[in-house]
Amino acid sequence: MSIPNTYNATAVEEKWYDYWMENNYFHSTPNHKIPYTIVIPPPNVTGVLHMGHMLNNTIQDVLIRRARLRGYNACWVPGTDHASIATEAKVVAKLKAEGINKEDLTRDEFLTHAWEWTEKHGGIILDQLKKLGASCDWERTKFTMDADLSQAVRKVFVDLYKKGEIYRGYRMVNWDPEAKTTLSDEEVIFEEKQGNFYHINYQIKGTNEVITIATTRPETLLGDTAICIHPDDERYAHLKGKKAIVPIANREIPIIEDVYVDREFGTGCLKITPAHDQNDKVLGEKHGLEVIDILNDDATLNENGLHYRGKDRFVVRKEIAKELEEMGVLVKVEQHLHKVGTSERTKAVIEPKISAQWFLRMEDIVKPALDAVLKEEDIKLYPKRYNNTYRHWLENIRDWNISRQLWWGHQIPAFFYGEGVEDFVVATSIEEALPLAKEKTGNSSLTVADLKQDEDALDTWFSSWLWPISVFDGINHPENEEINYYYPTNDLVTGPDIIFFWVARMVFAGYEFKQEKPFSNVYFTGIVRDKQRRKMSKSLGNSPDPIALMQQYGADGVRVGLLLSAAAGNDLMFDEDLCAQGRNFTNKIWNSFKLIKGWEVSQTEKQPEASKIAIDWYKAKFQKTLAEIDANFEVYRLSDSLMSLYKLVWDDFSSWFLEMVKPAFGTPMDTETYKEIIGLLEDNLKLLHPFMPHLTEEIWQLITDRSPQEALIIASYPEVVPYQEEIIAQFEIASEVISGIRTIRKEKNISFKETIDLAILNHEQTAKDFDKVIAKMGNVADLSYVDNAVDGALSFRVKSNEYFVPISGAIDVEAELVKLKEELKYTEGFLTSVQKKLANERFVNNAPEQVIAGERKKEADALAKIETLKASLNSLS
Repeated sequence: MSIPNTYNATAVEEKWYDYWMENNYFHSTPNHKIPYTIVIPPPNVTGVLHMGHMLNNTIQDVLIRRARLRGYNACWVPGTDHASIATEAKVVAKLKAEGINKEDLTRDEFLTHAWEWTEKHGGIILDQLKKLGASCDWERTKFTMDADLSQAVRKVFVDLYKKGEIYRGYRMVNWDPEAKTTLSDEEVIFEEKQGNFYHINYQIKGTNEVITIATTRPETLLGDTAICIHPDDERYAHLKGKKAIVPIANREIPIIEDVYVDREFGTGCLKITPAHDQNDKVLGEKHGLEVIDILNDDATLNENGLHYRGKDRFVVRKEIAKELEEMGVLVKVEQHLHKVGTSERTKAVIEPKISAQWFLRMEDIVKPALDAVLKEEDIKLYPKRYNNTYRHWLENIRDWNISRQLWWGHQIPAFFYGEGVEDFVVATSIEEALPLAKEKTGNSSLTVADLKQDEDALDTWFSSWLWPISVFDGINHPENEEINYYYPTNDLVTGPDIIFFWVARMVFAGYEFKQEKPFSNVYFTGIVRDKQRRKMSKSLGNSPDPIALMQQYGADGVRVGLLLSAAAGNDLMFDEDLCAQGRNFTNKIWNSFKLIKGWEVSQTEKQPEASKIAIDWYKAKFQKTLAEIDANFEVYRLSDSLMSLYKLVWDDFSSWFLEMVKPAFGTPMDTETYKEIIGLLEDNLKLLHPFMPHLTEEIWQLITDRSPQEALIIASYPEVVPYQEEIIAQFEIASEVISGIRTIRKEKNISFKETIDLAILNHEQTAKDFDKVIAKMGNVADLSYVDNAVDGALSFRVKSNEYFVPISGAIDVEAELVKLKEELKYTEGFLTSVQKKLANERFVNNAPEQVIAGERKKEADALAKIETLKASLNSLS
């Protein structure tokens, strides 16, 4: 087979991905094997591949390919999320650019546009994942708005409503005036912002006296319905039972008392605006206050805003402050740093708003989810430190606001037959709702036309919390073959930023609807950051295009670059040089393969002893590394696994092993050694395949002709077997000896073609089994063991053994003596400085243990070197 001189990543990746797809290797169906299942964290249907996706999906692909090689029935379910707010915003923006306002469309007309958008953009990110090499079961691709998944959402809603877990009520909610929808508490990000404290005088009715309040939101005074003082505050005791007049609005409001007031904060009294503050709402309900809403859904002022009607809240804030100042009631304005709630999605400042919403009770549903992670440990989080985050969220949880004022999403399956708050029934369809409505009203003449479905959609997470169940149709058909086989899934790989939004809620759903955990392990990836530790984002312009990276470095090169720097659960400081390192590794493997295939093989050639010991050593080293890799996989230290493999292939296989076994120039290799080399290369490829699937399949198929049943992707992973620790230890000595010989050759300018002699003075066990290897790699003509130091020879030390290389007449002895003396003087000075440190009690008592150990090693190395230098001086003198 012809092997190209250079590795063409683009051509190879396309070729083998097509081959894998044609042969249906990614597809899984229930069978006799043990399942290994991953469900993809579904990216937004509007999304394109970014570096976070690259890292997350590379890790998932490594896990799924390794499981496939290890004989599991590997199933990786891909899909996308409909992303209510994000998608609706994109569609609204697109329509606006075309001169169409959403408000001018019916719901069905808008949804037609939304589906067109989804069909056009929805598959982009999944196609991009294919370029990465993602071995998803594409036949199983799901979308959270698929008919069966939508049916599952409706069934779950109805079930929870019947259990009394879902309820509808007027509540103070977080309102996003840009998306024009309510948000859950978890979707609000609190940011510290510089604002103002406005001190405003309210006149006491019937007097010339005023009471001063301080507020950050003067525009809301138009919705004030009381002023509250502390009942024990003597400053305001005389105002009890009196009324104040709201500036501008000229409306009389009562002065009430409540211990809620902090007498030390601000002026010690509060303006109460029940429609626009959660705490004010509680006080308003307690004291029976009127509720005056001054804002429209887009945060402009409504008719209660008087002459500010139609103006944006922030415009009004400035204008009303000016009007108050002109009236002489604005006492002062102070700068004030305070936390402001903003929408995670649109970044708009959130407005508290009272409205009718749907909620899911959380008190009972969280209990099994808490126990599963923190007590029984049925679900393990990696890194374990996220247990604390998980605990914090769940122990401080509030009822989940599940309704959104959007059209794109799962429409709430509640059907109204009247205008009252309770005039509705809940059912999976309008046809099912009709008999329920007739029964509830006692009106048998009701028709479908009399029912109107709730306009709101469900929170996006209310569908994705079912993902591990619904992708296997486990809600609609709870005992079907697939849900019984694939559920619970094995591993979930996701970001810590959605530990509550998604991870915890999937655990809720698993125990609620399947009485079982949804997965066994959750691996939280770090955030991909740039070299300045900034999170990569489009807005900062610091995120490279993943597709361009793959075109430049190859998908395998980028995968390696990402994983080498992705320490378990820690943020990844991405540097494009890492991708270059990955590409270099690709080239190293390719060139090693070319070297092997370029050797001539002879049936008659006898296997050299050096090759025999080299093969035994590499098999042992391979097994030791395999055990390390497997141990690191157990705790999701994929970066450490890859680094062990990187060193095995780059250092041990390519740099040492192939040098040990390669035939002399012009001499063929024996068949036995060649077969062993190919076998070891194939084992390397099996370990490398999860990380570098395209390159490894290419080399695997070039080694020999293989049928589709013999492809690497479905080969058998190497098994851990007992190995010789002793031979690995011997090689460590042998490699240092070879390095010592090479150093002498380099420093003394002795050509490698010129043979040398080597005498060994034993003080402890040496690497005698490797003598043939040392002789071959050092080009040693005569290797002997001696009882005394050899005069007139250069020497070096490995452990406590001394190695002597007799010098030829070509070496300038005088110059060598000068050089050795200078090196001895420098090393003795270095030793003195280290010993001074170690003699310093303060340093020894306070320095970390590893620092002390490092200094002691420096001392030992320097002492050994001084002894060697002195021996060399004695032999030359």
